[in-house]
Amino acid sequence: MYTTASVFFKTLANAGVTHAFVNWGSDHIALLEELQRQRVEHGKTLIDIVTCPSEYVALSAAHGYAQITGKPAVVIVNGDAGTQTMAGAVHNADKGQMPVLIFAGSAPFTANGELRGSKDDYGMWLQDVPDQPAIVRQYMRYVAQIHSGKNASSMIMRALQIATSQPKGPVYLWARREVIEEDIDEATMTAAATLSKWPSVTAGALTSRAVNTITSALIHAEFPLILTANAGRNPSATKLLAELSNVLAVGVLACASSSVPIAGSHPYLLGYHFWGRQPHLDSADVVLVLDIDVPWVDADGCEPPAGAKVFVIDNDPLKRTFGWSHVDADLLCTADTETALGQLVEAVRAVGAETYDKKVQARRRSLEAIKAARQTQLSHAETLLAPDGVLPTVPLLLGALRSAVAAQTPSGGQQVLYLTEAASVSGLVWNHLAPEPGSMFMSGGTSLGWVLGASVGVSIGAKVARTEYDLVVSLTGDGNYLFGAPTATYWVAKKYSTPFLMIVVNNRGWFSPKFSMRAVHPTGLGSVASGEKLSVGFGQEGNVDYGGVAAAAGGAWARQVARADQLRSVLEEAMRVVMQERRCAVVDCLVESI
Repeated sequence: MYTTASVFFKTLANAGVTHAFVNWGSDHIALLEELQRQRVEHGKTLIDIVTCPSEYVALSAAHGYAQITGKPAVVIVNGDAGTQTMAGAVHNADKGQMPVLIFAGSAPFTANGELRGSKDDYGMWLQDVPDQPAIVRQYMRYVAQIHSGKNASSMIMRALQIATSQPKGPVYLWARREVIEEDIDEATMTAAATLSKWPSVTAGALTSRAVNTITSALIHAEFPLILTANAGRNPSATKLLAELSNVLAVGVLACASSSVPIAGSHPYLLGYHFWGRQPHLDSADVVLVLDIDVPWVDADGCEPPAGAKVFVIDNDPLKRTFGWSHVDADLLCTADTETALGQLVEAVRAVGAETYDKKVQARRRSLEAIKAARQTQLSHAETLLAPDGVLPTVPLLLGALRSAVAAQTPSGGQQVLYLTEAASVSGLVWNHLAPEPGSMFMSGGTSLGWVLGASVGVSIGAKVARTEYDLVVSLTGDGNYLFGAPTATYWVAKKYSTPFLMIVVNNRGWFSPKFSMRAVHPTGLGSVASGEKLSVGFGQEGNVDYGGVAAAAGGAWARQVARADQLRSVLEEAMRVVMQERRCAVVDCLVESI
């Protein structure tokens, strides 16, 4: 016997979905029954089920899966309560533009046995809320209720089509329990939609006027600058960006990146920026704002100089999902990043190098000097200890990590995937690790805790994408670690064999709120108070045993580093455990306290 649940799973499989990250509830009984039917009749389920004891972990894992595969994953949660428990992970999927289909069950609408699946326990009255999808509607690209199994397939395909069209993002489908239990005939099952007739929307291109205007400005500028953040979401775009930067000697500054837009070794990468005033922006006479959420913060005194030409290229240059966003620009262009960069590169080639060679050579010399000075500063920072002369600084930690990864992995560090959510030290992480395209990700949002579940998701996604990684390394702060439901995460990691190395940068508290307070009240009473006094610190004694949590929940190997001279040996052993023993490792690294 087939039900709407049968159509649900068959349609997802037809669409190429391979995994569902789930937290089961009483509204999913038809789904559970259907999965068992598949096991009995076919020996396996149509898609793989990853059980997650936390909805936040489930959606974070699906987010990581989508980042590494470029394909949508499915999350299944229980009614209004499960929808709410996803919480900040919903924000991350929205701002990170991740194609994730969320399916939530819902309380039955009958209460006297009129239909199979009627209300049969107390909680089903409590979870029967007036407007369940209102919980997440403003974060979704599409929200819809499935009313019948007869058209469920079309509803699912429409949701996936929207999720995978620019700007990509999460979609939310929901259905009452009786609807998922509805009997379905063979003809409806046979007619389940396939991917071939539900393509994503073809990405847009720049107009010829925009191409000519931007190309001419870049060629004739004294100091052109490209600001980007998310170009690395499309691996093909990174190659074109590198070519455009190289041909015209244009500096690239990455601002709050969620992916790697250009290789760390590229000669014209000016670094990664997360806080305060952007370097070099005040010198630019042409600024290309490329696929970026916030190019600069006006309150920090950041803006291009008067008279500078500003061109914006984005899949949504007006940022319609933001309450407020504005850039004083000469052109706002809705276009796909890869397509637009390809047009600009082609236009530059058509002009001919002899037209701009003299100006470009001058820019090359300037950018090479900036790069050399920046590299000297980074290298020096990696030699410094904390003020107590014992603890490592964050740059020293990152230098040791980079060196150990290069020495311990078979690929010499070339096949290592980094995830980072180290909040207040994000700029240090990106600049010192200098990642290559496709080798590092952040969530793209601001809800902390994502990195734990995402570490599981990228490990599963890498297998699906047939991408070989020697090692997955995740970096987070001690506060972020607690947000990510570590007990649930490490249980899932052990059950599904997705080992990763977690580096906890432990400053005994949340530095970000203290940093923000100082920015607004630089000489206020709180500016000289300790983190613990401000209630943002966790204290010097009696802090959480971060590695112990992972060990108890998932059998992880764990060590704390309290001296800089311990760092290299601990990192090397942790990597050995992950790569050879195939279990998670946690290195809790103490740094200067807030």
